[in-house]
Amino acid sequence: MGAERIDFRAGFACFVGRPNAGKSTLTNALVGAKIAITSSKPQTTRHIIRGVVHRPEGQLILVDTPGLHRPRTLLGERLNDLVRQTWSEVDVIGLCIPADEDIGKGDTFITTEISELKATIIAVVTKTDLVSKERLAEQLLAVSELGTFAAIVPVSAVSGEQVDVLSEVMTKLLPKSPQLYPDDALTDEPENVLIAELIREAALEGVRDELPHSIAVMVEEVQVEDGVTRIFADLYVERPSQKAIIIGHKGSRLRDVGSRSRAEIEKLLGTRIYLDLHIRVAKEWQRDPKQLRKLGF
Repeated sequence: MGAERIDFRAGFACFVGRPNAGKSTLTNALVGAKIAITSSKPQTTRHIIRGVVHRPEGQLILVDTPGLHRPRTLLGERLNDLVRQTWSEVDVIGLCIPADEDIGKGDTFITTEISELKATIIAVVTKTDLVSKERLAEQLLAVSELGTFAAIVPVSAVSGEQVDVLSEVMTKLLPKSPQLYPDDALTDEPENVLIAELIREAALEGVRDELPHSIAVMVEEVQVEDGVTRIFADLYVERPSQKAIIIGHKGSRLRDVGSRSRAEIEKLLGTRIYLDLHIRVAKEWQRDPKQLRKLGF
């Protein structure tokens, strides 16, 4: 590593918290690129996605996980298993608590769950741009009484305030280690999975509350020809009535999903995109082990 790298640190960290605490938005802000999809819908994150934060003194690998929740389907149970497995393997855990919401039973439950782990625990008060300084001070005090933390860091992923401070605090808590990823790596997620996630993010916009969990996306084929990347993807729902919602009046919603996701995929790949989207009905796929396997869960 050379003499100047003798104190280099590298390791894994994750953010935990109840659904919609801002974990994925914060992950993207720290990495400096969109590697995790975000939505106002709870339980948007379904895959374990790793994002790499490069700092002069270390390399912080952020593992974006689904939010821990009360499972109502086989998919929900599998996602919770995935979360707990990740918790047991990382070096640092950031407990995310929004500045604009009172601490509740969910926060207390998760604090208890993670207190037994080997990881170093810090508290991250998110969404500080939404509250006054007085309200933030009250929340920081309330968080300090919630448990014992190695640090408490207020941060806003949207405005960028304190993002670098959080990155520095987390990196200092990592073990001494050589670099784990190449200098230019931002994520180790396969391109097809990132593309499918961007399509799902676009499909989540504006849909009714019961529909988000029923949406899954699979990229079937990617072809590159004449400077255009042709992507063929299937968007799965559980019932014909949901298919009608996604398509919208005279296909208006599906066209909107296509244009939104195409813009994000073009940013990701840096090429012109032709996107071919088909809606498929896979009855009760969240409860069907065979369908879950096919869809990558």
